[in-house]
Amino acid sequence: MGARETIRTAVANVVPPAGLTRALAVQAMVYAVGSGLFHAGSAVFFTRALGLSAAQVGLGLSIAAGVSLLGTVPLGGLTDRYGPQRVWVVGLVLDAALFASYPFVGGFASFLAVVVALAAVDASTGVARQVYSINALPPAERVTAMAYQRSSLNVGFGLGAVISGVVLAIDTIEAYRAMVWFIAAVILVTALFVRRLPALPQVARTEEPMSRLAVLRDRPFMAVSLLSGLLTAHGVLYLTVLPLWILTHTDAPKTVIAALVLLNTVLIVLLQVRVSRGADTASGAARASRRGGLLIALSCLVLPISSVTRGALTVVVLVAAAILLILAELIQSAGAWGFTATLPPDEQRGAYVGAFDLGRQVQYLIAPAGLTALGVSTGGWGWLPTAAIFVLVAAAIGPAVAWAGRTPRLGSQAPEPTMTLIP
Repeated sequence: MGARETIRTAVANVVPPAGLTRALAVQAMVYAVGSGLFHAGSAVFFTRALGLSAAQVGLGLSIAAGVSLLGTVPLGGLTDRYGPQRVWVVGLVLDAALFASYPFVGGFASFLAVVVALAAVDASTGVARQVYSINALPPAERVTAMAYQRSSLNVGFGLGAVISGVVLAIDTIEAYRAMVWFIAAVILVTALFVRRLPALPQVARTEEPMSRLAVLRDRPFMAVSLLSGLLTAHGVLYLTVLPLWILTHTDAPKTVIAALVLLNTVLIVLLQVRVSRGADTASGAARASRRGGLLIALSCLVLPISSVTRGALTVVVLVAAAILLILAELIQSAGAWGFTATLPPDEQRGAYVGAFDLGRQVQYLIAPAGLTALGVSTGGWGWLPTAAIFVLVAAAIGPAVAWAGRTPRLGSQAPEPTMTLIP
């Protein structure tokens, strides 16, 4: 392959093809500019501009996370009732209004009201966005389109982080207020993008609508949700446990942490679409998830080596462990998209996508404390049982998907075809 062909292929894996896939990627990037800006500057905004203590911020965000956990399934059902595009647009408008209200927060109570409302809106909007992407595209294009969106999201996050650096450098109350109003404007622009997307045909409804919480009784699907959700712990390992390990158990300079975050962003932009190929079926998604779990386990075996190396070799080991985690993230994400694109019935997709997200949220409840205790607090030996856990999850997800393939979904009009896993 010549240099020109190599460049063309690389560009094709980053720039989405014209049409709906590109439109969805553009809106993702626009939205991520505001999201990246807020994530980078929110801690300073809450304490500096709103005058909240760190404890108040932590408590408020924890309560909001609980609301998101409890509301994901019932709020996801709104998408089935009103349609994903309508719920998505309304959610974005509410998002913008809530961000615009931040400068008027006068204490903990009003702060809590805003973050809880944002959590509820984001729970419904996130489901609607994913359901629209699935329903609007042919089955063969769904996972690829979501991969392009994730690549574009990371570009937007990077741009938002750059803008946050300017805001933090100015460091005035007026700058922080302007920041959240700018974010509100970005979200409104995103709403206009979404409003202009093609309208979806009405999905045929079952005669007896399923209860919004009935999906929780679909044990095979919820097993897949839990196992896939546990594999998303790669994010906690990369953003929380890995930095703590570097600081406490290696001689690597602190700047390595920032370099690894940048490496994560760059590789997601460049490789997400490429590694997502083959995950557009239930069996392909199961294989991707299994590989992702095994890569996480392998990284858990490589990382502790950095505690006994010195100098440049330590950095090499850390980069190797980081690349394994990044590849795991890329592949596992594709597997998760494959599950949401193939397992739920069309007429109940919102409730099922909301239920699928429960696995990821359960992981957020247990992984930060659990993986930090095992990986960092033990001094190093805890990486062995950590690796074993991910090997077990990787081994279990294939049979769980096969079980889900043999079992009709609740609320579906007809039994789903059996999906046979290919080793």
